[in-house]
Amino acid sequence: MEVREIIDYLKSYDGKPLKLMEVCGTHTAAIFKNGIRDLISPKIKLISGPGCPVCVTPTAYIDACTAFAKTEGHELLTFGDMMKVPGTGGSLSENKTSANVSIMYSPFEAIEKAKADPDKVIGIAAVGFETTVPAYALMLREARKQGVTNIRLITALKTVLPALEWICENQNDVDGFICPGHVSVITGVHVYDEMAAKYGKPFVVAGFEAEHILGCIYRIVRQIEAGESLSENLYRNAVRDDGNAKALAVMNEVFETGPAVWRGLGEIPDSGLYLKDEYAQYDAGSRGLSEDMELPAACRCGDVIVGRINPDQCPMFGNGCSPIHPYGPCMVSAEGSCGIWYRNVH
Repeated sequence: MEVREIIDYLKSYDGKPLKLMEVCGTHTAAIFKNGIRDLISPKIKLISGPGCPVCVTPTAYIDACTAFAKTEGHELLTFGDMMKVPGTGGSLSENKTSANVSIMYSPFEAIEKAKADPDKVIGIAAVGFETTVPAYALMLREARKQGVTNIRLITALKTVLPALEWICENQNDVDGFICPGHVSVITGVHVYDEMAAKYGKPFVVAGFEAEHILGCIYRIVRQIEAGESLSENLYRNAVRDDGNAKALAVMNEVFETGPAVWRGLGEIPDSGLYLKDEYAQYDAGSRGLSEDMELPAACRCGDVIVGRINPDQCPMFGNGCSPIHPYGPCMVSAEGSCGIWYRNVH
């Protein structure tokens, strides 16, 4: 089917109102970039989901990273998108005068730093979903192989599927899911089979080009019209149905699941990834970081993360919370829905 035909179909759709969730923040950005909302019927509403790992990281985690970086003889490595996420005592960026923090471009930099200065403890702010977990696992396996012991991980690693199940259990108004492309490269597509059958909703994996997203929306709508609820793979140039076996194997070698707190949502069982006992020497105390600060009444972060409201419906959006002065991580990360909306609609 040609893209023009798909657009004509979606533009003229006049069935029951539908609410479709794009789980991944990269999809949210692509939807704005390509003007997807202008190409589909107003009866098809696209909402953002919890697909930004920085956005769902609790404040207590930032505080733990800051405390680590302020400890004598310690250095914390982090990706740049974590620097401005607020903690109760300020962000890592705001604490740089008293905290030893460096930007990393790969977790493997920790091995070289640790070898160069054996008396220093090199910490890593390990934040991410299935997409980035294999890199941390491979780095730790290599560190152990080389006998490097002065590396520590502070983990806020999570898996997406338990969060999607949480949404299905707590929000009946989501009719279908545009599944995250990057995560699905690791997990595959069959992981969505059970939820599609259990909750009666389509789960369709898409890439990030306009035609990929439009094709995904089309397939979800057609499934709903046909009374179907299936998982589908529309990103076959990158995603295998069974996922990446090597990546999954190294993840399972190094990490195990446990409960984790998602900012604004609370604790979700089996949604966190923690170092197994064999790698416990590399843990900086990640398991005790489940507490989160109470959000002020005006902050609707939890509602934004699960698509109950659009970011611009939050009272703090552009009013005490902006990319320059963010209140929460949804306004900080490049994949955060609040930041994406602010850059496109504010």
